[in-house]
Amino acid sequence: MEEQSLFSKFLVNLRSSCKYYTGYPKDLGPSRVIHFTSEREFVQLLHQGYPVVVAFTIKSNYSKHLDKVLEESAAEFYPHVKFLRVECPKYPGFCITRQKKEYPFVEIFHSPEQAAAQGRVADPTITKYSVKVLPFNYDVSAYGFREFFKRHGIRSSDLN
Repeated sequence: MEEQSLFSKFLVNLRSSCKYYTGYPKDLGPSRVIHFTSEREFVQLLHQGYPVVVAFTIKSNYSKHLDKVLEESAAEFYPHVKFLRVECPKYPGFCITRQKKEYPFVEIFHSPEQAAAQGRVADPTITKYSVKVLPFNYDVSAYGFREFFKRHGIRSSDLN
């Protein structure tokens, strides 16, 4: 009996402390994945200055896997990178603007800055911004995100 509780304590410790342990689900705490509700909230999120990983999803078995990866990655890279999930059947207009035909897909939005040339603006209260958007074509895993961030010089932790 005591041996069993020592083993379960060991597993709890391993799950909570090891970044790369993949046997049992980790205790990730509260979800850090943000669910898309409007373009206005998305723009506000971008204005916080953090890179935003956006998963454009539909209902599928692969999306279930992607959700798990997003949860784990959002917990690992919090607060330096934000993770957002868009349910495309609920928000088709936003997804169509990305001009993709295959779902789900992931894009990284980062480095928002005020656009240099405002051009002709009908409403002077509107400020245009430009943001870099990179397609994510790495392994869909926390490791894949880490490698992507490294390659593109995106700050994902206090260490870089």
